[in-house]
Amino acid sequence: MNIFVIMKRTFDTEEKITISEGSIDGSGAEYIINPYDEYAIEEAIVLRDEHEGEVTVVTVGEEEAEKELRTALAMGADKAVLLDSEDIDELDQFSTATLLATYLKDQEIDIILAGNVAVDGGSGQVGPRVAELLNIPQVTTITKLTIEDRKATIVRDVEGDEETVEVALPVLITAQQGLNEPRYPSLPGIMKAKKKPLETLDLDDLDLDEEDVEAKTTTIEIYLPSAKQAGKVLEGEPEAQVQELVSLLKSEAKVI
Repeated sequence: MNIFVIMKRTFDTEEKITISEGSIDGSGAEYIINPYDEYAIEEAIVLRDEHEGEVTVVTVGEEEAEKELRTALAMGADKAVLLDSEDIDELDQFSTATLLATYLKDQEIDIILAGNVAVDGGSGQVGPRVAELLNIPQVTTITKLTIEDRKATIVRDVEGDEETVEVALPVLITAQQGLNEPRYPSLPGIMKAKKKPLETLDLDDLDLDEEDVEAKTTTIEIYLPSAKQAGKVLEGEPEAQVQELVSLLKSEAKVI
């Protein structure tokens, strides 16, 4: 079984984001594998061990992303591919999906896994866009996956409930929290990862020009949310607290 995982390098979720000159200041920030992509990597390894085959992790980024790819290899993936975006001025979901689909269309694929969303952008677009470009089925926000006889039985999260679908391979799925518990890289895994293949491809290797992946969207402004004001603690008898609360909602919050 040929399994591919789409991975993204993101800010550590513990990082405090700062804005400088209208853009996010990433200098000195710690980066990690997007947490939702960890579920995809874990599921890919489980499927590989169950059905045999190979797991290839693919990301779009610059040289720094090799660190996260090596982490994925240490978790148990077999190969890694970096689609180098250094020569691209601006990336958006269209750009990323085009790069990924261009690489993947020449591969023999049984299943593609990706995270449901990235914790930095949160659009949830890249996986579905790749499926559309490859003209294969897609199932998003999955919490359970079983494959038998070239058919996937999938349980997906739908607004607090569950939906079960069946789909023939090849298919692209996006992983939701609850699908599994991602493993930590072991010391032997880290040592083995150093010898596993990590391929870097640029636009020329993919037979693409910069115009082919030019971003279709423009970011107008990036800003942090307004600081929250300190809360108030109401005291006294319940009846007095209710009266004061109503008064505050009218005069200060202006919601009634």
